[in-house]
Amino acid sequence: MMFLAGFGALLLTTGTFVSAATTTTKSSTSTSTGILSVQSPTWLPDFPIPAGVNSGYPTGPLNTSDTLSTETLDLSAYPDPWEEPSTSHAEIKAVIAAIDWDKVPDAPIQKTDSNGDLKLTGYNVDKDPYCWWSDTNCVKPKVSYLPKDISYCPRAGDWGLNYDDGPFNPTGNKKVDKWAEPELYNYLAETNNQKATLFYIGSNVVTYPDAARRALNDGHVLCVHTWSHPQMTTQTNEQVVAQLYWTLRAIKEATGVTTRCWRPPYGDVDDRVRAIAWQMGMRTMIWDEDTNDWDMPGEGGGKLAPSTVDGYFQDWIDARNDGSDNKHGHIVLEHELNNSTVEMTEKWLPKLQEAFNVVSIHECMNISQPYWETNWVYPTEKNPLTNVSTTTTTTTTTTTDSSSETSAASTESSSITKSSTAVRDSAATAALNPGAGTTNIIIPAPKSSVANLLADSEASQSSATNIKAVSAGSLLAVALSIAYLL
Repeated sequence: MMFLAGFGALLLTTGTFVSAATTTTKSSTSTSTGILSVQSPTWLPDFPIPAGVNSGYPTGPLNTSDTLSTETLDLSAYPDPWEEPSTSHAEIKAVIAAIDWDKVPDAPIQKTDSNGDLKLTGYNVDKDPYCWWSDTNCVKPKVSYLPKDISYCPRAGDWGLNYDDGPFNPTGNKKVDKWAEPELYNYLAETNNQKATLFYIGSNVVTYPDAARRALNDGHVLCVHTWSHPQMTTQTNEQVVAQLYWTLRAIKEATGVTTRCWRPPYGDVDDRVRAIAWQMGMRTMIWDEDTNDWDMPGEGGGKLAPSTVDGYFQDWIDARNDGSDNKHGHIVLEHELNNSTVEMTEKWLPKLQEAFNVVSIHECMNISQPYWETNWVYPTEKNPLTNVSTTTTTTTTTTTDSSSETSAASTESSSITKSSTAVRDSAATAALNPGAGTTNIIIPAPKSSVANLLADSEASQSSATNIKAVSAGSLLAVALSIAYLL
């Protein structure tokens, strides 16, 4: 074991960080030349990976039981759900101190009118100095060090399936709760094992973390959608940090992953907000088509006739089938907001699958690693996962996953080969990551009855611990050396 620890130290001297407990790459990376480098957030607590979370992307049968635990996270460690989070908390101050504010454009903080709508008057639309999406639909930042927003799938015929505002919590109303999670996740699993990108509200995650774990175990991609769903350009820099941080934290505590993607509520983003999110480790994702499903009658919904939304879906399908939709694929905004939105997506998904290649946003964008933890490697259109072995046992309540994977996949900017192996000696694990700790853990709480207030938008953990390294040479050395030792 001393040799193994020494081998890990040797890897560190080559510039590759190895973490046996959290499997997180710590070295700075950039998506392309000229883009500001970002790294795995060091200011998040080092939570232990929760029980019931897979060790990587699932390849076996999925758990489709219709029950989930309603145990919450430790709510005392978070802001009140749906309330504006404080900016004076010590954890928020640590993030603020870590950001290079010279790289954050000095864009004005936007205002709203008495109805809560953004005031668009007075902004220079022609010059659009801050790439303000709400006013101009700009998705290419004006500053060179930020990447372009992801807003559509490049390949014609692709449909990047995505849902905002989850996870859909039980409300206490039996009629509505029929559509709360795991309803949608089970439906996706049973409908051609469909994957999606999910944009989560932090307040919904802390009150229903088992839903987030189910989604991760099902192979969906989890992204940030803020803590309480504000228009982000109306927030101060500190408020932007707080909205993003608490959601990042909730997802990590609930599932063990640190996501690299986020979506602004209402699409309201400019270069100031993008720059803060980017330095917090996340790229901005928007959409190019909108179902407006949030506005249908339903729990917390509006007055838009469902037949209107039906018409949108039918038009998209017709355009694809008649050949007029042939320039690029689409990211069409949908929600797991309430009973109406979930029922609508279940109605149309089979028809979409007949007309489009329905995949997650990340799959159509060829992003194989959506988290800073490198043991989660997803299939992409360019590089489907191969040589992956996962054994999953499904019962009415739990799924057991034990896997050791070797896969090749590509990120958006580069192709990185990953390999993994099991370290069965706890002393070796401690030697490679002496800082691993056990901080806040999930505690029992009364059954959640939180309604989704928005109007807009299982398995046991594998005993195998993955070791990840970025360079190909180090990967081979790790695999051969540890295999020899074991």
